[in-house]
Amino acid sequence: MSGKVSPKSDKSFGDETNMAVVDIEDPIEIKNGRVHHQKTAKEYVHVARLAFNTGRTRDLKYRKEQLGKLLKMYEETAEDMAAALYKDLRKPKQESYNTEIDLIVNDLKNILANIKSYSSSDYPPKPLANMCDTVEIKKDPYGVVLIIGAWNYPIQLSLLPVAGAIAAGNCIILKPSEIAVETAEYIATTIPKYLDKECYQVFLGGVAETTDLLKERFDYIFFTGSPMVGKIVNEAAAKYLTPVTLELGGKSPAYIDDNTNIELTARRLIWGKMVNAGQTCVAPDYVLCSKNVQDKLLGVVGKIVKELFGDNPRNSKDICRIITDRHFNRLINLLNSATVGYGGDYDPQDRYIGPTILVDVKPNDMIMQEEIFGPLLPIINVASVYEAITFINLNEKPLALYIFSKNKKNINLILESTSSGGVTVNDTLMHVVCESLPFGGVGNSGVGSYHGKQSFDTFTHRKSVLRKNFNPIMEKMQSVKYPPYSDRKLKCVQLVNSKRRGLPCRFLSYLLVFVLGVLVTLLVKHLCYSS
Repeated sequence: MSGKVSPKSDKSFGDETNMAVVDIEDPIEIKNGRVHHQKTAKEYVHVARLAFNTGRTRDLKYRKEQLGKLLKMYEETAEDMAAALYKDLRKPKQESYNTEIDLIVNDLKNILANIKSYSSSDYPPKPLANMCDTVEIKKDPYGVVLIIGAWNYPIQLSLLPVAGAIAAGNCIILKPSEIAVETAEYIATTIPKYLDKECYQVFLGGVAETTDLLKERFDYIFFTGSPMVGKIVNEAAAKYLTPVTLELGGKSPAYIDDNTNIELTARRLIWGKMVNAGQTCVAPDYVLCSKNVQDKLLGVVGKIVKELFGDNPRNSKDICRIITDRHFNRLINLLNSATVGYGGDYDPQDRYIGPTILVDVKPNDMIMQEEIFGPLLPIINVASVYEAITFINLNEKPLALYIFSKNKKNINLILESTSSGGVTVNDTLMHVVCESLPFGGVGNSGVGSYHGKQSFDTFTHRKSVLRKNFNPIMEKMQSVKYPPYSDRKLKCVQLVNSKRRGLPCRFLSYLLVFVLGVLVTLLVKHLCYSS
């Protein structure tokens, strides 16, 4: 690579996810902290478009080869990924593997094991009118797709959708976040060593370059980031009616009722909040519970924190750091505007914030006006499950919802009465790593989903195909669709098209063939006797 990724900057396109640009073969230089390219965004897209038009990404063998090379990249450079994550976020090795590296490896292995079936045409049931036709759904790639990753899980959120897009047969321009400098550089320098450089390009840089990139026409855009930036991406996509997947965020609530195991609840809640120092789009953002449950929670949280992070969490190697000074200062402003019930320890020099619970929080407080994205956990007191449901429904639909309860009636009541991207009952985060569950938001928390087979489907256009033949007998039977029209023809068409219960259409086609066979036999016998 001719140049380095731009250094960290307090100015970014959005917050959780920022937009930017670089091609591996593109000679660049950095002036005044900005990336300068000799190639334009239009040229990047043009190269990808030409590559897609060769048709090579449609070939199943080619796709499997590229996915195999991607898996080889993961296996050979896993330690490099972990090192980059540590430099960017002070992410512990186990957390790097559990939440990023192993996740993309296992997802890719699942795709490789199933790509043939994923790519095969589907043959849905046929209506009576098409009983002698072939009804098929083909799996087409969209074309040239743009994938914009995020800084908080810069490996997983950039590369997991890449595997699905490759499997579906697309060409890709990948934009990792420039805020996670080390992982962006890892991606930009490593992918070209393993994958087709024309079909899969990496694009780095700043706001101006990415704004230029979003002016170009893509066949699909996959974006991970904040709702604010998601709206900007969606607006850019709308110019060309480009379909999008928007993996956004929001304030994900955790409801704790009076009938729960408070110690297990505290452990799972604190763990979910402290993974990646709370810089997780599905982290529990706030707690809804009674004053009695709050007191019980505060009574055990110190013990749980000590179990997880030792006597002095600041010295723990298992707590990540806040990504930049700007993000750190925003969190400290939120902390200083609230009442601390537990914790509140922080260190500006190290960008460290310890596990913190905030109490006496009101719905209109500053900390309740935006996604926290840090290790601060406010508690809002509610008197009942019904009050909790009302509070959730008065706000934007969250990306995740957590319910801690032994009461099945309350659990089902919340599930039936609220809308969210996903739910974990009696734990946090875990629904995200279940590959058989689609991951995505709803409303303000996102559009579309991915993970597992859903990653392939996201980047696939399901093309409807109806195959008919020129059989003269079938043409005669279908002649009622042609003019001149009549009441008799209308009744025939309505009879054929009306929806009814009965034998599956495949049996009707067998029956038709049988009847035709009988008629032909009778006709032959008649001709023989006549002669």
